[in-house]
Amino acid sequence: MKKKSIVYLLSGAGLILLLLLLFKFFTCKADGEGEEEEGLIEFNTFALDETHPLYGFAPASAVLKFKKEKFVIEMSTMGMFNTSIIGDNNAKTLAQTIKFMNFKQACIETEKDLMVENLEYELKIEETKETKEIIGLKAHKIIVTKVKEPNVVFDAWYTKELGMENCNALTPYSKVKGVLLDYRIKKMGMEMHFQAKSYQNSIVPDNAFEIPASMKIVSKEEMEKFFQELQ
Repeated sequence: MKKKSIVYLLSGAGLILLLLLLFKFFTCKADGEGEEEEGLIEFNTFALDETHPLYGFAPASAVLKFKKEKFVIEMSTMGMFNTSIIGDNNAKTLAQTIKFMNFKQACIETEKDLMVENLEYELKIEETKETKEIIGLKAHKIIVTKVKEPNVVFDAWYTKELGMENCNALTPYSKVKGVLLDYRIKKMGMEMHFQAKSYQNSIVPDNAFEIPASMKIVSKEEMEKFFQELQ
């Protein structure tokens, strides 16, 4: 084979390989199989029960930081009352931290504890074919019914474009295979509505998912007692 023919053959093979790689990239995105699995989502948040004794402590916003099998949701009320939820799907634990003036405590719940707690806010989830764009991501609609209050039905939305297929494994939304963008959740007796308002595909440091060393680790009962004393 002549030298020129070999060059043409190699260049043609390279072009085909490039086209195949591009095809794989775009079809993966189109199928919603996101690969970032790391970044920040900022939410607007709303307490749903205005008569709740802790309604005044409810934050107006929250930031979700996620990285593969870990996530943390950080919330603050007037910069004084700070709380976070730290999840680790590999360890199957969920921690809640509270920082209020000189009060700095955290409690850690195991999968067994969480499954019992989730039954108190058990949800029936129905997938739909409806989609829309939320914060630049393709979102899928689900219809959610409270099992213990079947007359309470609401819509929620999630995306598959960020990966994190099992990020809800420790929550009442365990059947949802993607990152929730518009949803309700209940923790420590207060039900909140989260609505995503921005997304950043950025690097999240590993220590974002660690309980600060200054926090005192307490039982869930002690943490609940703190919330009861606030009321």
